[in-house]
Amino acid sequence: MKERPRTIGEVSRASGVSPRTLRYYEERGLLRPARTEAGYRLYTAADERRLAHIMAMRSCGLPLTAIEHIMGDDEPNIHGALLKHLRTLRAQEKSLDAALHRTQAALHAIEGITNMSTEDAFEKLKQQGLKSFEETYGREARERYGNAVIDATNERMMALTRDEWDAKELLEESIKVQLRLALAGNDPASEEAAELARMHERWIAIHWGPGYGKDEYLGLVRGYLADPRFTAYYDDAAGSGATAFLVKAVEVYQGGAEG
Repeated sequence: MKERPRTIGEVSRASGVSPRTLRYYEERGLLRPARTEAGYRLYTAADERRLAHIMAMRSCGLPLTAIEHIMGDDEPNIHGALLKHLRTLRAQEKSLDAALHRTQAALHAIEGITNMSTEDAFEKLKQQGLKSFEETYGREARERYGNAVIDATNERMMALTRDEWDAKELLEESIKVQLRLALAGNDPASEEAAELARMHERWIAIHWGPGYGKDEYLGLVRGYLADPRFTAYYDDAAGSGATAFLVKAVEVYQGGAEG
């Protein structure tokens, strides 16, 4: 026996979704209930299944804009969309764990340097920063680049003056701003993307020194896509797809650069 369509009040009571939200979903095109001659909404079983899918995706934290894109297809691939969202959440989880660890380490460092001189406190903070990096990325970095490279990088960081350190930190934040700007244009060959690539190259040079080659640099940047933590770092800072855009911008710039 075919189920009769239900009114907005009946659907609201059955689903726990308020009538106001149901009307809002209709305004956004997510639901398309039929109307009676008097203008009352009627929801079919298919409408209610669609609502259940929307509620499931909302409960997972997917924004309405993403749900609109998914449900706008003739045959929505909800399973695939949730798998992709799960991968993103796992990458964010790793990034958040690393951020929590760094914050805890910084808190301990701050507590330990309260009575130190400014110079001693700065040296302590540098040591704590390198320790945090080693604990978070050290094993993978040493396996990929070798102990000599990482040890030399650590020595270079410890040798930075306060002004040099502050300049490095400022450049890192400026890269995120430039990445958002370049990503908005969505053209890895644009001048904004080229400036992004130049800024990133300067930042790497601070850490690696002047002795690395183009192939080594490209290998390092492409490695961002192989590590969910790096992908999450740039995507969280500048938006979805930011890491892939950064890699492409560097590839385009290096391809056109002399050397």
